[in-house]
Amino acid sequence: MIELSRRSMLAGLSAFAVMPARAEGAWPSRPITLMHGFPPGGPVDTLSRILADGLSKRLGQPIAVEPKPGASGTTVGGQVAHAAADGYTLMAVAATFTATAAMFNRLPYNPAEDFTFISTTAQFPLVLVTHPDSPIHSVADLIRIARSNKNPLQYGTAGLGSLMHLAMELFAKEAHIQLQHIPYQGGMPAITDLLGKRVDLVLDPPAVPLQFVKDNKLRALGVTSASRFFALPDVPTMVESGFPEYVVTGFQGITAPARLPDAITKKINSALADVLSEPAVIEKLKTTGNSPKPSSPDEFKARVVSDITLWKSVVADAHLARI
Repeated sequence: MIELSRRSMLAGLSAFAVMPARAEGAWPSRPITLMHGFPPGGPVDTLSRILADGLSKRLGQPIAVEPKPGASGTTVGGQVAHAAADGYTLMAVAATFTATAAMFNRLPYNPAEDFTFISTTAQFPLVLVTHPDSPIHSVADLIRIARSNKNPLQYGTAGLGSLMHLAMELFAKEAHIQLQHIPYQGGMPAITDLLGKRVDLVLDPPAVPLQFVKDNKLRALGVTSASRFFALPDVPTMVESGFPEYVVTGFQGITAPARLPDAITKKINSALADVLSEPAVIEKLKTTGNSPKPSSPDEFKARVVSDITLWKSVVADAHLARI
């Protein structure tokens, strides 16, 4: 009887020992949540829903998109960083993730270490725009007027410490000019004030200003990508405008809590690559000014680390007060 009990116990322990491997192999066995820190209906939310639909079909489970805006995405970042690394909590991030890492004094997470970087999903340039009645018709005009004006030109962005803020500070440094930053709560309020001629310039991802440029309600001066932007082929790059080192692109990507099992990371990465290769998805991305940009996990993490280093140097050089 004693020997039989020992055998039963050993058999039970053996079965228990293989349970994690079976559970991991069965992933996903229940719905997945894809969170992000931006407003509903915005560019990140729109792309998240496109990707969630495609991923759900490939993974065989529903994927609920949960916008949780606040504190430039750092609040939701803290929630995800401390969630279980089981593949059922994912987070969509944008380039603001790297800008806040440079600008915020305290974060509820370590941006480079507390996440699994699964894949980038999209890439986009920033577009520098002004009002059509402005005397600024080119980047050269901007620099000339900025240097001759008694008062600095004012530029609006989606907020203090945003990607757009730091990218404009980098440009001002490269151009040896002074500009005055006017932060807003989002890109659309900044565009609204530019339309009303209350600021001189706005640097923003293309999703918001693109239609205003096409309707001749705004004038595009330049784009920050290395080559011309597919949606504005007549607008020169900043490189063409005399700044060969000034290339800034934003990104979106999918992350998870750190130490996500490799098998799950690879499965999501592969599924994302498939979704982003679909012609219908590519066309949807293009309507918001995005290009599909799948990557390996290592490439994604390297991009994040590199961008954080860049923006920290911009914050230091511009003597910006950290938040």
